Amino acid sequence: MYTPVSYPDLPMLRHKDSGNFFLIAGPCVIEDTKSPFQIAEQLVEISDRLKIPFAFKASYRKANRSRVDSFTGIGDWEGLEILGQIRERFNIPVVTDIHNETEAATAAQFVDVLQIPAFLCRQTSLLAAAAETGRVVNIKKGQFLSPEAMKYAVDKVRYYGGEKIMLTERGNSFGYQDLVVDFRGVPIMKRNNVPVVVDITHSLQKPNQPDGVSGGDPEMIETIGRAAVANCCDGVFLETHPDPRNAKSDGANMLPLGLAESLLKRLVVIGRTAREV
Repeated sequence: MYTPVSYPDLPMLRHKDSGNFFLIAGPCVIEDTKSPFQIAEQLVEISDRLKIPFAFKASYRKANRSRVDSFTGIGDWEGLEILGQIRERFNIPVVTDIHNETEAATAAQFVDVLQIPAFLCRQTSLLAAAAETGRVVNIKKGQFLSPEAMKYAVDKVRYYGGEKIMLTERGNSFGYQDLVVDFRGVPIMKRNNVPVVVDITHSLQKPNQPDGVSGGDPEMIETIGRAAVANCCDGVFLETHPDPRNAKSDGANMLPLGLAESLLKRLVVIGRTAREV
């Protein structure tokens, strides 16, 4: 028997009485000083129309890049200030990645959710630093871990005083250049009594390509999304961009922003139906 949606403890998260899954969405990284605001504005309008609780996500810096010449950001402080401005202008929660202990307290001044990248989900000192900020901690499950193993990441955050925790499924390594999603992980990770999110765009990455740029399969975003909400995940994570082919990071697996509303409409219907059965 499936439980009602479990929402993260975020005071600015609107529409929590709708019963819909919550949405974490935005571009992969802060690319410039204008487009993040434009993307956030459109996502706020869409989520308000559909009564979807929404948090904006963008990395202020991309640390995990295959090539040394890959874009990493416009500058740490510039990126964080933009995230803080989006938070204030639209009155919405904001999510960003952190990569080492010193970043936790710094980023916590600007955002509501500190996201632990999948490759770093076992780093005890990083989990501890995030927990000690008092912010919500979203731990992305490593591509190399079972859903059962995420119990220990949750335990670490709780040990260091963090009680606001989410877990995010983003696929498991399948060979060297592909990922697969085992949807049994959703109810398994819910056993930790935390909201469980499914990342429906990073789950479609094709890493380790010969040119040093990750590929993707964006045509399957809706397929993964439908399966995620049918399995009663609490939240959906997706990266979106007005022009993914010209995005500076992860463009190969991002959803075109113009398709976001139609996709989310369908996912809302499926999610509500799944919870009523």
